[in-house]
Amino acid sequence: MIVFDLSCTGAHRFEAWFASSESFADQQARGLIACPICGDVEVRKAVMAPRVGAKSNQLTIAPAPAPAPTEAVTEPGPELVRKVLADIAAKQAEMLPQSRWVGRDFADAARAMHEGRAAEDLIHGQASPEEAQALRDDGIAAMPLLVPIVPPEAAN
Repeated sequence: MIVFDLSCTGAHRFEAWFASSESFADQQARGLIACPICGDVEVRKAVMAPRVGAKSNQLTIAPAPAPAPTEAVTEPGPELVRKVLADIAAKQAEMLPQSRWVGRDFADAARAMHEGRAAEDLIHGQASPEEAQALRDDGIAAMPLLVPIVPPEAAN
């Protein structure tokens, strides 16, 4: 596993874990990585300092301070991030009962509503990454749930 510092176009910084650099690149290309603060999917790697330990037989020299950014970027503190994530989870929990579970038929149901073959409805379900990309490519609004849920058939 590898951790990357990431940032969105809104200058929000966050970190995420990936199996490899290739895994990050694949998920980024498919628009599967979103800023947890604003939801922006235009996410890129942020500059990060590597953690390299000094050899035991060498003196440790403090690194030169990083140059000051030309524009101040205020990073959210952990309390704000926790609050935002809790608010997202609460809103999702509020909306799910108003939404109809369609299971693995999510992509077909969303496409049918978009094309006017089915009445507009709030739905949630499962879609493969390829199905989700095909919906985006066709201009069909769909987004992943930010907080994982247990499908009804898997609940106790």
